[in-house]
Formats: sequence, C-alpha cells, structure tokens
Amino acid sequence: MKARSILIVEDDLLHREFLRKVVSNPDMGFVDVQEASDGEEGLALALKFRPDAIILDLQIPKITGVDVAKAVWAHFPDLPIMFWSNYADEAYVRGVAKVAPSNTAYGYLLKSSSSDRLERAMRGIFEDRQTIIDYEVVGIQKRAKNSYHALTDAEYEVLLDIALGLTDSAISERRNISMRTVQSRLQSIYAKMGISEVPSSKGGAVFNRRNRAVVLALMARQINSKTLEALNNELAFDE
Repeated sequence: MKARSILIVEDDLLHREFLRKVVSNPDMGFVDVQEASDGEEGLALALKFRPDAIILDLQIPKITGVDVAKAVWAHFPDLPIMFWSNYADEAYVRGVAKVAPSNTAYGYLLKSSSSDRLERAMRGIFEDRQTIIDYEVVGIQKRAKNSYHALTDAEYEVLLDIALGLTDSAISERRNISMRTVQSRLQSIYAKMGISEVPSSKGGAVFNRRNRAVVLALMARQINSKTLEALNNELAFDE
C-alpha cells in the first residue's frame, strides 16, 4: 500500500487492539501506527503528524468523530478516512456526508466487519482512493437522500431540534429562520412521517405530533442518543 502511517482513533481498548492487529500486518504496508482514545487527542495527533490515513470511531468522547473529520479535512482535504462504527444510524450517515469533501475518498464500515473485510476496505480506501460504504449504511443513505418521503437536511435539523425539546421560537432563533418557516418544516415532517391529527373516541388528538415524530425517528434510527447528547452540549440557550 502507498500509505505508510496511520492514526487509529478509538476509545474502546479491545477494538483498538483489533484494529492495531489488522493494520500491523506486514502486507498492509504501514510502518507507523499511532493511537488515540478520544476525539481531542485524535485531532491533535492528526494535525501534528499528518498521517497518511485515519481510522476514526464515530462515537468517541470529547469531540465526535464527525467533528474530528471536519476539522482534519479543513486542513488536509485529501486525507482518506475510514469511519468505524457500531451503528448505521441516519444521524451518522448524514453527518459524514455533510462534512466529506466532494473528491475525498472515505469509508464507513460497521464494527461487525471481519478482519478480511476490514483489510479489503482499507486497501480500497487508502490505496485505490475508493469510497467504500458498508451495505447496511448504503441502505440508510438511499433512504436519506433518494426517497420521495425523505426529510430534507433543513427538515432533519428541525427534527433534531424538537428532539432536544426546543420550542418553535427557540428553533427560529437557533436556525435563523422565521416562525412561519419553522411551522412549515414541522408540517412537512409530520406529513412525510405519516403523522396525522387523528382524533380519539373521546375527542382530542391521539398523539402529540411533536413527540410522536421523535418516537418514530428513534425507532427508525433516524436520530440517536449520542447525536442528541452532542447537540445538547452545543446549545447556547440559557436554561
């Protein structure tokens, strides 16, 4: 392989040891392997040593994998990154797609992948500069991008905001949009998710549509707790 140095950013020791074992195979061609156990350390090492390739866990402490990648690509837009995750959730898929430079090779593999699959993916990404996405992740991508009923990025942001518990006025301020636009996006979310104001036998609605949208999104893995936790930490509103 052309790549000679690699950075592994993974907080789980067992997974980190597994990755080190795979990349230490002489056939892989890496002569320098560095490790980081959180996003802050990983970003610092990436900016200081500029490795030839990075394997990056998406669910890491301090700085998320998506934010690490965004910062790294801001300095080194051609550096190939293989995202490594337990999850194929839409939140992660959208996050990666949003920050990836258009001409940069990257990968998205699930941690359930075998060592052989991992090696083949790394060769494709790091040596041949191919974008390689796990089959399950591809399915999420298609649903997120190509479905007639898929939420737009703007609607998805509002879905995240209501999952955080923000009011319409707070969403308006956070997204710098009018209250009418907030309401329009909410109505579109409800329509696309099939949430209607069905009355109960005793009158009144069966569901609170806001809460129902969050429940359905969680069940469909459109949002997850890690994403919400990271967004919650970014909130600038005083409680």
